[in-house]
Amino acid sequence: MRRGIPALFFAMLLAATIAISQNPPAHKSSNKGLPGSAFKLISVQVKGASRYKQAQIVAAAGLTLGQTVSEDDFKSAVQKLGDTGAFTEVAYTFRYSAEGTKLELQIAENGQLVPARFDNLVWFSDQELLEKLQARVPLFQGQLPLSGNLIDQVSEALQSFLDEKNLQGKIDYLRTAKQNGPIEAIAFSVSGLKITVRDTEFPGAAPAELPLLQAVAKKQGEQDFQRSILRVQEDMNFLPVYLARGYLKASFGDAQAKVAQDTPEETFVDVAYPVEPGRQYKVAEIHWAGNSVFPDERLQPFLHLQAGQPANAVQLADDLEAARKIYGTRGYLAANIHSVPEFNDEASTVSYHLRVHEGDVYHMGDLEIRGVDTRTTARLVELWKLHAGDVFDDTYPKSFLDASLKDPSLVGWTASVRQSLNESDKTADISIHFEAVKK
Repeated sequence: MRRGIPALFFAMLLAATIAISQNPPAHKSSNKGLPGSAFKLISVQVKGASRYKQAQIVAAAGLTLGQTVSEDDFKSAVQKLGDTGAFTEVAYTFRYSAEGTKLELQIAENGQLVPARFDNLVWFSDQELLEKLQARVPLFQGQLPLSGNLIDQVSEALQSFLDEKNLQGKIDYLRTAKQNGPIEAIAFSVSGLKITVRDTEFPGAAPAELPLLQAVAKKQGEQDFQRSILRVQEDMNFLPVYLARGYLKASFGDAQAKVAQDTPEETFVDVAYPVEPGRQYKVAEIHWAGNSVFPDERLQPFLHLQAGQPANAVQLADDLEAARKIYGTRGYLAANIHSVPEFNDEASTVSYHLRVHEGDVYHMGDLEIRGVDTRTTARLVELWKLHAGDVFDDTYPKSFLDASLKDPSLVGWTASVRQSLNESDKTADISIHFEAVKK
């Protein structure tokens, strides 16, 4: 039985209630002298349901009208509902009469549900999966509780769908979340079967963008179909095609797969990436704010955007990174520039508010050189011109390495730099690792 659910247990002659509890007290209900018809279930009423229909709850409880019932059946029904995790409380009352037994279920629904996602079940459309699962798992509506056996019920149903198609894969599921974040979804996938993308298309793409999207898809080459991975690729590879052309609200839907060829060893699919480009925005104005170290006139030349031209968000991101780096030459190593767009949908324009957070000035901390002999280390330390306490120049380590590796004694060597910022005293420690290239 499930823990943390309050007990509710009352007994009366010909009537009883019970709630999910860890150790419910024993109970017997007297039914002496009643005709056999009294044990026929003639009605079930559900109170407290808003998400689920009464028929879904009754089916999930394993009850059917007309069956012969006893209190043990009701206890079993409560247990089944409670074990799903879809409810935080389940209780029942019942009453015998000469006509039959009437049952009332009182429930409290679990409000902590997350979406179910299907990563690579390419033999079924999303709608088909939803319909088939609802027929097999009465309480499934596209979302699942994080605990209980409803997740396992869905997994078992999906496995049966594969078995019916004589597919040798195995259904797995994972609780997915962003790093250090809460669980966001339950992702179901098939393992043991190779599913390869054969061709791609982009429903909703205009002729101007279609060749660009197809070129990006071609560069990706042959790959396995897995929505969770393809979703990342949409954001990294396909979406920039639109952002670079001013379609700042463009979005891609989940990749839709259609089986093109099925063999015992491999399934080939054609994949559609549905796209909604939205409107194309042109630049109206650009405003700087928060910058005191460098005036607008010093930062503005980094920007390539021009008023009246399509808002190239990809170029803007690159330009702002270049502008941010100039702060590093003055020791502002934690500086950042945040772009806030202000849209005018009627005019299809966007104004950018570029907010600069300059932060604190960092100074040179400790220098560590590793990988070379003691004499070379001492010489390199002597050549390093940033002394402890000097305002740090973020461009200096690279120029130092470029010059050092031209030294005859270091020809054929490589070097890498690691920079560590100390928030407490606002210093930057530098560690340089030299390594001889293996021949």
